[in-house]
Amino acid sequence: MTLTTTPFGMRATAAEVLDGVDLRGRRMIVTGGASGLGVETVRALAGAGAQVTIATRNPEAAKPLLDEFPETRGVALDLADLDSVRAFCDAWSGPLDGIIANAGVMMLPTRQVNAQGWEMQLATNYLGHFGLVLGLHSALKDAEDPRVVVVSSGAQLRAGFDFDDPQFARHPYDPFVAYAQSKTADVLLAVGISRRWAEDGIAANACAPGWIHTNLARHLDKATLQALGAMDSDGNLITPDYYKTPAQGASTAVLLAASPLLKGVTGRYFEDNQESEVVDGGPEVMAGVAKWSVDPAAADRLWDYALPVVR
Repeated sequence: MTLTTTPFGMRATAAEVLDGVDLRGRRMIVTGGASGLGVETVRALAGAGAQVTIATRNPEAAKPLLDEFPETRGVALDLADLDSVRAFCDAWSGPLDGIIANAGVMMLPTRQVNAQGWEMQLATNYLGHFGLVLGLHSALKDAEDPRVVVVSSGAQLRAGFDFDDPQFARHPYDPFVAYAQSKTADVLLAVGISRRWAEDGIAANACAPGWIHTNLARHLDKATLQALGAMDSDGNLITPDYYKTPAQGASTAVLLAASPLLKGVTGRYFEDNQESEVVDGGPEVMAGVAKWSVDPAAADRLWDYALPVVR
């Protein structure tokens, strides 16, 4: 399979990948759109003319973006609460051109579960987004060129989905493994959508934004940040050369959501605005998408595992 390439590199910003793209009349949802990468995702889409719904646990936090782009709106959505997800979907009306599944949590230090007993990283990063896209399937189907973008992470290279004990009910909880599993599940969600909904004209892809200083990393300890070269010995954040700005980190998701260059592309994984090579996952692998993350059998199994929970 030939990999999809684009003219944009890792330093391209979200606004740059949409330069000259007219999104007027298109309606988009960005989860977690009031902070971090979500802000830059909303800013780029709205700046190109899209009507963006900022889905966030705290709609008040979206006020600066609403002031900047009057066509945007902020709506409450707690992805860890399936009742909140259902209420959001029930309130939606009309066609939907895109969902950018951007919200997430990372490396919660202790095991937490949602009302359905799902480990909280898996519940937020994957299950809530699965319920969201499932609940809005008809709205996506009614759009002209509907797309789903699932923001994953290079962490998917570190762990496949553990179907034997996905909620850490029997094994000791590991914050990083739980996060990595949830990000693998995110890629499998995009693969699952592409396998089931391609005939509806719905494209779905996953991406890794790269390393960025955002609030997502609030649970990383000092030793980890120093090992990454992102904190000095005095505890001050520093920016290594391989880190991106939030505007650069949002570029790949925006590219997948709205660029005409990606029309018809589905079921793939991108990083730095290019499609990634499928590789063997493992502790030393630094780029690409793990075989287990794009395994169609695993995507089907995960879909069937989660479907009764979100319905």
